[in-house]
Amino acid sequence: MAEIKIVTEVAGRVCAIAASNGGEIGIGDDVVFVEAMKMEIPVASPAAGRIKSILVSVDDVVAEGQTIATLEA
Repeated sequence: MAEIKIVTEVAGRVCAIAASNGGEIGIGDDVVFVEAMKMEIPVASPAAGRIKSILVSVDDVVAEGQTIATLEA
């Protein structure tokens, strides 16, 4: 199985995690929500598969392009 990195396109604070380790996820499903400029921006999965690991927690500060989770597709 291929390992795919899920990255955020915006910098901000993780305000919610919508997926869980080991959970099945589809293309475009929300993985986490990042708060930036008083907006909650979803980070979506680029592929279908199973979440291998969530690398952030709620209230973590993330940078643009940071890997927030890995996916087995």
